[in-house]
Amino acid sequence: MSKRVKWSIAGIATAAVAAVLVLSAFKGGNKAVEVRIEPVQKRDLVASVTASGQVAPQTKVDLSSDITGKIVRLAVKEGQMVSKGQFLLQIDAQQAEAAVQRSEAALASARAQEAQARANVLQAEKSYERSMAIRKTNAQLISDEQIDQLKTAVEVNTALHEASKHAVDQAIASVRDARTALGKTTIYAPMAGRVTRLNVENDETAIMGTLNKDAATLLTISDMSVLETKVKVDETDVARISVGDSAVVQVDAFPDTTFIGRVTEISNSSVKGAVAAQSADQAVDYEVTVELLNAPAETRPDFSATAKIVTAQRKNALSIPIIALTVRENENITPGDTAVGLGRAKPKKDVGKRDVEGVFVVRQDNRVAFVPVRVGIAGEKHFEVLSGLKEGDRIVAGTYQAIRDLKDSTLVRELPTDAKKP
Repeated sequence: MSKRVKWSIAGIATAAVAAVLVLSAFKGGNKAVEVRIEPVQKRDLVASVTASGQVAPQTKVDLSSDITGKIVRLAVKEGQMVSKGQFLLQIDAQQAEAAVQRSEAALASARAQEAQARANVLQAEKSYERSMAIRKTNAQLISDEQIDQLKTAVEVNTALHEASKHAVDQAIASVRDARTALGKTTIYAPMAGRVTRLNVENDETAIMGTLNKDAATLLTISDMSVLETKVKVDETDVARISVGDSAVVQVDAFPDTTFIGRVTEISNSSVKGAVAAQSADQAVDYEVTVELLNAPAETRPDFSATAKIVTAQRKNALSIPIIALTVRENENITPGDTAVGLGRAKPKKDVGKRDVEGVFVVRQDNRVAFVPVRVGIAGEKHFEVLSGLKEGDRIVAGTYQAIRDLKDSTLVRELPTDAKKP
């Protein structure tokens, strides 16, 4: 075979390979991206905030002692129901009783001294009055010096009597203090409820509550008729919660039951604010109190709970799947403009390209177009659509990777029915 023929065959083969590559490249550039397609529909939406916390009684009292002493009698057990005024425990009262006896003896002594001082005043006054009567009869019998001495004696004894009366008042106060201290050796229930915590036993020493509150707490009485859970809510969500919002509460101890709740309080200061040494970029939480409206009698303090607080509801609202909403860069903006992303405003300090949220609408030719959308509340799986779409529009609703990579005019193909689920 001649060299010319060989080169011709080689050229034809090369041209064929090139044509195949070009054709493949052309076909590859028009290959449809497989996506899930859904129509824009109307749905009932419920926006909520979920947070965790612990169950606690709305009203409870931590009882501690105002004196230090050995517990000689304990009349309750943990879990026991008590009524208001019921005897709880007795602290050794020997020292307190001795103090009462000493103060009462001191009071008796002070009263005796006051009686003697009063008698001295009366005697001095009578002596002065008799001398003045004699002086009026015969001025030569009583000198001026004697009169002055008697008058001074009256004044001195009067002052001593006043001092003795103050001493009596002071002794009375000492008796009152001693009896008050004696009364503190016996502790009664300040309210009706359940003893939910008992930290002491007989013969243990109770210490004063002012020394160490945690160590000094003897027991806790809780009113279990009204229970609540305090949950920590992120700063980005707390603004959407209002007092009175309803909630669904799941208590871990009752996994098959949900309970109805109501928001009763929202803290004005953050949980982070109580800790000065927190880093500036740490998440900020606020405490939200949710009252349980139908908690069972078996509920105990400190049970773990998760509250789903309903912040908004929409009936028959135009909606799109959450996964369908994406962001694309738009025009430049100036400082102070607000950038929008996934239903939440970005900080004003971000300057540059604005991320506009929207969806990819499938056109008649099966190519997509990015359409800016303004959304409202977010349900569990869908966003409310405020503007940008109409009912029946076909949008790309998955997969996440496909939506992330889509561009305007990209050709798409609907996934088979059995592949539509995420």
